Amino acid sequence: MRNKETFEGVSPKPTPKVDFSHVIHLLEDPYAATLEERQVFVLKKMLKRCQNGFLLKDVADVFKILNLCVEKAEGRPEYTSVMCDILKICGLPFLKEKSSDEMNYAKTVQESFSQMGYLMRVPSAEVRLQICASIISFFNDKKSKHCVEGSYPISLGYKVEMVEQSGIAEILVLSMALLENQLAIRLQVLQTLQMLSSSSEVNCRKMLKAQGASKICSHMNEPDPSGQVLFRSSEILWNMLEKDCKDEVTSQLSNMDCILSLKDALLNQFLNGFQKYDQQLRNDLLVITSLVAENPKAPLIESGLAKQLTLFATFPEIKSHNPLVRNFRLSFNYEDFEMKKLLFNMLVVMSNDLCSLELFREGQVLLALLLHLRPSERPGFHGWNSVQQGELQLHALSTLVSVAPLLPEDYISCQGNTHLLMLLEWCTEQDTDVGQGHSSRENEGKGDRKAQLHLCVRLLRAMASLGNETINQDLCDQGAITQFLEIIMQLELHKEEEDAVTLATQTDIQQILSVLCENDLHRKELFGSGGVEMLVHFLKISSDKFYSGLGHNKLILSTVDCVWSCVVGCDTTEDMFLEKEGAFLLLDLLHLGPSNMHGVVLGTLLELCDNPKTLPHINTWRGEKGLTAAVLLVQLWRQEGRELGVRHDQQGTVTDAKTNILSSNQEEDQTLPLPADRPTAVVMDGSDHLHAKIFSIFCKIGFEDLPGLTTEDYVTLSSISRYLDFKVMEGWEEIARDLAAEGMRPVTPDREALEAITKMAEDTAKIVATQQMDMIESQKQQDIREEQLLYTEISSNHKHRELTAKSWDHFVAKTSNHKVLVESKKLQEKSINSSRSKVKNGESVFHSTQIAGLHTTHFCGRVMAVESTPSHLVGGPLANTELALERVPIQGGALQTHSSAAQDLEHFHFSSVEAK
Repeated sequence: MRNKETFEGVSPKPTPKVDFSHVIHLLEDPYAATLEERQVFVLKKMLKRCQNGFLLKDVADVFKILNLCVEKAEGRPEYTSVMCDILKICGLPFLKEKSSDEMNYAKTVQESFSQMGYLMRVPSAEVRLQICASIISFFNDKKSKHCVEGSYPISLGYKVEMVEQSGIAEILVLSMALLENQLAIRLQVLQTLQMLSSSSEVNCRKMLKAQGASKICSHMNEPDPSGQVLFRSSEILWNMLEKDCKDEVTSQLSNMDCILSLKDALLNQFLNGFQKYDQQLRNDLLVITSLVAENPKAPLIESGLAKQLTLFATFPEIKSHNPLVRNFRLSFNYEDFEMKKLLFNMLVVMSNDLCSLELFREGQVLLALLLHLRPSERPGFHGWNSVQQGELQLHALSTLVSVAPLLPEDYISCQGNTHLLMLLEWCTEQDTDVGQGHSSRENEGKGDRKAQLHLCVRLLRAMASLGNETINQDLCDQGAITQFLEIIMQLELHKEEEDAVTLATQTDIQQILSVLCENDLHRKELFGSGGVEMLVHFLKISSDKFYSGLGHNKLILSTVDCVWSCVVGCDTTEDMFLEKEGAFLLLDLLHLGPSNMHGVVLGTLLELCDNPKTLPHINTWRGEKGLTAAVLLVQLWRQEGRELGVRHDQQGTVTDAKTNILSSNQEEDQTLPLPADRPTAVVMDGSDHLHAKIFSIFCKIGFEDLPGLTTEDYVTLSSISRYLDFKVMEGWEEIARDLAAEGMRPVTPDREALEAITKMAEDTAKIVATQQMDMIESQKQQDIREEQLLYTEISSNHKHRELTAKSWDHFVAKTSNHKVLVESKKLQEKSINSSRSKVKNGESVFHSTQIAGLHTTHFCGRVMAVESTPSHLVGGPLANTELALERVPIQGGALQTHSSAAQDLEHFHFSSVEAK
């Protein structure tokens, strides 16, 4: 079924079909070998009928005809002309009659394109040029105006895919060996390869398979008045580098021939490239060279290219009498500015090869870079404008970060510290807000001072970290410690919002101070109160910012390290740090900070504990919900044990006397004998984990009379107190295991000593386990006693509520029923009488408890006087009763009279307790 799709601009036109089999038979027939004119006539007739393109189903026959023409073309130019015409039509889109034709004839089209590439063997310039032109036309999306009726052109994507799978790019690279002294054809082939390399990664890999990068680079300096060979070659190399083929390209270019070719091309462009086009080409070659230089196998030094690049990188800062730069001039335009930055980058790449350092010394590279850092020079002093000069300063600083640590002697001789400290002072002038990021461009074009400050500090950190005492002492002599403290606080005060660059600068400054002050008492004294205030300020950073992504975690870590290096060891600074509540801040950080910072914080606290004034601070500290330092340390011990896989039960007691505090890593390493120069698991456990630090801190603050500890904490504390014994015994056990693993038997006295030590270790673990079980059992008994007391109290409360309810019921009954009230009075009087002494003294006077008109009634816990009025005045005996009560609350609201004195006293007892 024919495809019904239509294409805009395509007008089907009826055309007689071509019988390709007849044409092939005519060319192959030996009896028609002399009929050249007829053959050419038939071929031209065929071309006229197919002038709008060949059908996909006829492609195989067309290329068979093309190959037959190749056989007859030698000495017969008319066949060569026919070949060019056929190839020209092949450059047009092939035609399809059905949508499925593209898939059905894909293999045929791939082979046909490959045959087209192999036709480069034909020694005809016209054919070769037409092949290149046809391949280029594959990538032209222009559709023919006319096509055969019932056929439609194939898509551009299909053509590109067929070209990739045919491998024609690889064939063209191989054909370049046939093009010696044929400049026009070589240029056309290079143009074709440029088109192919820019279209897809597949074509680039096909070209590299034929060593295309090496072949193109080694021949790019061939004589060419137009300069197109060098341009096309560099573009092809650039395309291959961009198509994710960097490693393969640089590997092919890392031979002496290619390096020498790059060297000659660069030198020619440096000395003779005056136009913008030439300068852009020079910069492209510099980029390619820098990528090749990253390969350590590239012979840059042996070829002399490294020395040549070093010479141009230091121009015009370093005056030289070398003839290469005698007539070299910079126009200070944008291309020269880019060239300068690329040369700086080249110095960084070459610094990875230590052999290039001697070239840097000879070329005074360090001095040339430091000259860019002079802040006092007016803009345009070297020809660069203010913006360019500021950016070159940034690139010079970035280059120095990589190069200067490799040349410390040159750095000292060039007074590198002085240059950098002067630049720091310029970056932090009072009229410049370094926290804003960008200074005014009108202010002498000073550029981005914030970035310059950041790179300058990073360079000083790199130099101070070398440990070169000459460099560090020179920094201190020039007042760098005080200057750094002023800068870091100035950054903190003037910043409007936190950013990664400012935090990184502050972190680098703290690292510099740590390096300078470590192991030097005088420098710690210079650090002084200003440094302590700075540390306290940064230790107060909220723990919520640890994971902000801006670098707060690094800043906090460098702050703690700065405390360790700049405060610990100097009594004066330690006292100031403690007065500013520094120990409290460290404990807060230990409590709320991330777990990966616990080690350095504990180490700092341990060092501070050598100062007796630290211990009261640790004991006084309180965290959330009254958490004490001792409890915090015990919790960290248990957390570390869980992470290491130490075997303990849920209550924290020792479960195995032989592996009391061994971690899972130590148990795995037991069967692996280690070399003598590698520390064992027992040694690494003491230095890498928190247990040793926590034990040491407890040795300082003591193991007794610690506030806030629970029984579980005391159980853990018993293991902590025997940590040193366990570690010593584990060391001996490890020696015994190593001897057994290596098949060595100790002598009898040593074996007996090892057995005794092993037995002692087990006994120690058993003693600790027994103590822990006693603590747990004691706690259980205490819990039972407290539970019994609680139960007794609950029972008493229930009994009291029952008595109160009964009292209330009795009170209600007395107030609502007069008979009950009379009976209660009689019972009360009887109780009073029964409580009186039976033996009376004759001489004593007895006073009645009743007064006329006044009735005395005993109630629960209180005495109430009731004065009655004559009934004839009121209308009833209880109609108007005046009660005089003591102003004391009566629990339960019940006034009661019991039938017996014993009940009255018992109820009085409980009411009194409740009233209290």
